[in-house]
Amino acid sequence: MAAIPSAMDRPHFIGIGGAGMSGIAKILAMRGAQVAGSDAKDSPTAEALRAQGATVHLGHATGHLAADATCVVVSSAIRADNPELAAAGERGIPVVHRSDALAALMDGARPIAVAGTHGKTTTTSMLAVSLSTLGLDPSYAIGGDLDAPGSNAHHGGGDIFVAEADESDRSFHKYAPEVAIILNVELDHHANYASMEEIYESFETFVGRVRPGGTLVISADHDGARELTRRLGDRAQLNIVTYGAAEDADVRVLDVAAHGLTSAVTVDLGDGAPLAFTVSVPGRHYAHNAVAALAAGVALGIPAAELAPALGAYTGVKRRLQLKGSAAGVQVIDSYAHHPTEISADLEAIRGGAGEGRVLALFQPHLFSRTQELGAEMGEALTLADASVVLDIYPAREDPIPGVTSALIIDAAAQRGADVQAAPGKDAAVELIAGMAKPGDLVLTMGAGDVTDLGPRILAHLERTES
Repeated sequence: MAAIPSAMDRPHFIGIGGAGMSGIAKILAMRGAQVAGSDAKDSPTAEALRAQGATVHLGHATGHLAADATCVVVSSAIRADNPELAAAGERGIPVVHRSDALAALMDGARPIAVAGTHGKTTTTSMLAVSLSTLGLDPSYAIGGDLDAPGSNAHHGGGDIFVAEADESDRSFHKYAPEVAIILNVELDHHANYASMEEIYESFETFVGRVRPGGTLVISADHDGARELTRRLGDRAQLNIVTYGAAEDADVRVLDVAAHGLTSAVTVDLGDGAPLAFTVSVPGRHYAHNAVAALAAGVALGIPAAELAPALGAYTGVKRRLQLKGSAAGVQVIDSYAHHPTEISADLEAIRGGAGEGRVLALFQPHLFSRTQELGAEMGEALTLADASVVLDIYPAREDPIPGVTSALIIDAAAQRGADVQAAPGKDAAVELIAGMAKPGDLVLTMGAGDVTDLGPRILAHLERTES
C-alpha cells in the first residue's frame, strides 16, 4: 500500500462531498488515513465516504474540526469566512489546497494528467476504465462518478495514476505528469482569467511541469490547442504527440461513424495500419476523447491493439450524456454541458441518435460571470435543439451581477429563430419540457448545477401522463 503523504494521516476536508474533494478523501481513506470532513448537506457521496470509514459532518461549524486533525484540505470554492477554516488558522493547523493534496497522492506513481477546457472528466474516465479492464489496476481521481456514488476515485495497486487536471483556478500547475493530455484550449472561468493570453500562459506553465522525457498529447484540430502547440515550439526532453482529423496529426482520426448511441472509430497511429475500435457513447467529440486516451496509453508503453478494444468498456460517466430512463416513449438524458462548445457538442452527439425524434433541451446556466461573457454563444448553441427551456442562473460560488440573467441566453437564441422559453422555476420547467415531449423524442437536462435533479421528475411526469 502506498504511503500516506506526510501530515495527511488525519485530514479534515471542508466540502468533502464535492466531486474533486471526495475523490482525494476516498483515496486517503483507502490508504489507511483517518479521514474526516464536513459538507453543507448529506448526499450519496457522503454516505459512500462513511462506508470507507470517513467521518462526515453536516453543515460547517468549528466543533467539527477535531483537535488532533493534522491538516485541513480546502478547494478554491471555500470562502475565507468558513468557521472551520478560521478555526484551523487559530489553532495553527496547516491548510492544504486540494491540488496540493492530489499532487502528493501522485508522488511515486506514473501520472497521466488530463487537461482542457472541455472533456476532462470523460477522457479521465475512459482511461480509468480501459486500464482497469486490462488488469493494470490504476489509481484515479475523476470529477464525476463512473457508476455508483463514490466511484470517482480509486487507490490501485498498479503504478499508473490518472487524474483530471483542473485549469479553472490554475491548480493543474501543481502536478508533474509523465503524460499530459490537452484536449482543447478556450477562454472560460472568467473570474480567474481575463484573456486568452492568460489562458495560454497558464497551459504553458502546465506543460512545463511534464517530467523530463515525458509526453504531451494535444489536439491537432482545436484552434486554441494548435496555437498552444505553436507557442511551445521545440522543447527539449518533451515528446509532443498531436491527434485529430487534421492531415498533419501524428495520431490521425480517419473516420467516426455513428451507430445509434455508439461510434465506430478508425485511427492511424502513424504506422499506416488503420486501427478500428468502438466507443460506447455517441458523437465525434467523445470519439476524439477516446483517441486522446489511446495516444496517452501508448505513450506509457501500453500496446494500442490491447488498449483500443478496452476503451469500448467505457459506457459513460454520470452527467456526461447519461441515460436517466425512458417513459411514454421519451428518453431523458443528463448532460453536464455548460459552456457553449460543450452544449453544441452534446446536442450534435444526441442528434445522431435521435432518429426521427426531436431533441429537447432543459438548460440551466452556470455562474453569472460565465453567462455575462458567453450568454450570446450559449443561446446560439441552443439553436441546435428543436426546442429548449432555460432556467435561472445557478450561482454556485458567485454573487449576482446586476443585469446578468438567463434573458441574455434566451434573447440570443430567439434572435436566431430558436424555439426557446424561460421557466419561472423548476416545477414549471418540468411541466414545460414534459408537456412538449412526444414519443420518440430525446430530452436533455443540461448544466453544471442542480438541473440534474430534474431528470427523474420529468420521467415521473411523463409516466403520470401516460397512465
